[in-house]
Amino acid sequence: MSVRKRAWKTGKGTSKEAWVVDYVDQDGKRRLKTFDRKKEADDFEKTAGVEVREGTHVADSASCTVQEAGDLWIAAAESAGLERSTTAEYRAHLRLHIAPTLGATLLSKLSAPMVRGLEDKLRQDGRSPAMLRKIMGSLGALLADAQERGLVARNVVRDIRGRRARGKDRQADRRLKGRLKVGVDVPTRAEVKAIVEAALGRVRPFIITAIFTGLRASELRGLRWVDVDFENRQVHVRQRADRFNAIGRPKSEAGERSIPMPPLVVNTLREWKLVCPKRDTGKKDGEGRAVKELQLVFPNKKGNVESLRNIARRWLAPVEMRAGVTVDAGKTDEAGAPILAAKYPGLHAFRHFYASWCINRTQDGGLGLPAKVVQERLGHSTIAMTLDVYGHLFPRGDDADELAAAERALLA
Repeated sequence: MSVRKRAWKTGKGTSKEAWVVDYVDQDGKRRLKTFDRKKEADDFEKTAGVEVREGTHVADSASCTVQEAGDLWIAAAESAGLERSTTAEYRAHLRLHIAPTLGATLLSKLSAPMVRGLEDKLRQDGRSPAMLRKIMGSLGALLADAQERGLVARNVVRDIRGRRARGKDRQADRRLKGRLKVGVDVPTRAEVKAIVEAALGRVRPFIITAIFTGLRASELRGLRWVDVDFENRQVHVRQRADRFNAIGRPKSEAGERSIPMPPLVVNTLREWKLVCPKRDTGKKDGEGRAVKELQLVFPNKKGNVESLRNIARRWLAPVEMRAGVTVDAGKTDEAGAPILAAKYPGLHAFRHFYASWCINRTQDGGLGLPAKVVQERLGHSTIAMTLDVYGHLFPRGDDADELAAAERALLA
């Protein structure tokens, strides 16, 4: 491997010069790379020398663009049998967020400053912290797939994350994410009571089950009657419905779990089962009538999977409006009066409430459960996930009442 100066004259008689790195890669092929400055050539020589010895070097001519690597990554995800919703999310991240900025960039020329520039641009364009983490995670997975194919030597996204994990950037990310706040992210007890009272008809059993079991929206939409154990007062989570209404297993092993049902949930579901829509089996009885059966607990009127869009807009939002759990939408009607909107547009707010209910002390109206039990009931894969999201809600043990009791015990 050598660095040499190359000088030549153009057709107009102008003299030009450049610095060339002449080397042989790990496959025995001779490679040439040209630079304007000697310092750049020297830096490349050092880096390429290490990569060649480790067998990870990829020349520009053997590399591909981020867009091409992304297409290979998505094709691999589809062939691996990942869920349709997962591959659709990957494709959206690549098409809408990654490719417009980095799509034409060669993987071999992709650098940490470029990735950081993409991150800053997305943040300035209004991407939320949660969406930003998902996009960068997809870019990291894309580069990992390309690395396995020998299309790139380094995964710059993983390099950046490794440095952040040891520095102040990780703390800054946590502060940016923020803690869940009661009354903002988590409904208050008064709001939950108002919502339960305002829930009528087929929406009532759905709302009550969501509040007092903490099931995810996909788990509620995929819940079957055979998984509702009235005798032992438990709900068994064994399947889910994705955003395309396709039924599948929970995403993780921890997602398969059993959750106790309070008496209100048991009694409400017993009543709902009597009028729950049945699904057409496609068969007919002896008199030629369609044979229908109970299958899903919260189906649409035909007994099939209810769409998440309908649940959010036609079930949840009207109930919150009737309950008075609203916020200013930032718009006004023709008379100039402010237009109100549902305060909690997603079902995940009820999951947050259930978690806080499990965590809160019994004297505060909660269950006072330990962190490990809360993790199991929520179906988190690790207890670290539970503590990262809800750790600040657990009793600290140094509140005024506990301190007073400890003081009395010590000085008695």
